[in-house]
Amino acid sequence: MTISQMLDAARARAIENNLPYIGALLPGEAYALLQQAPGSRLVDVRTRAEWDYVGRIPGAVQIEWQRYPSGQLNPDFLSDLQAQVDPESLVMFLCRSGARSHAAAAAAAAAGYTQAFNVLEGFEGDKDQNQHRNSVGGWRVAALPWIQS
Repeated sequence: MTISQMLDAARARAIENNLPYIGALLPGEAYALLQQAPGSRLVDVRTRAEWDYVGRIPGAVQIEWQRYPSGQLNPDFLSDLQAQVDPESLVMFLCRSGARSHAAAAAAAAAGYTQAFNVLEGFEGDKDQNQHRNSVGGWRVAALPWIQS
């Protein structure tokens, strides 16, 4: 799939679901864009604990959306984002399952990031029938690059 085809599919998902940002990507599409689209950035908005104990994506910008352990929104999120990611960049947001990254992509879009995308399924995917993650969707299930801390 070409860059244009992936972006068109992501934009179509955003329109279909009335999303407040430009598009929604599947994990494999996000990884392909990181490889093929110059200047694209992946922003991992999980908590420091998740990065340390669950795993990290090499090269991802790490900015907590919510602070650990309080769960309070990170009041510095947008300033941290602006310090690390050019607003003109194609920027993709990822969390555990796609919920926090949805909120982060919406906030970025509202702050002027015109190429803000959410990565659907997140790092660990949805829960399976036993309420466990890492078997239904997500970055890890797709066998995309990640490292254990």
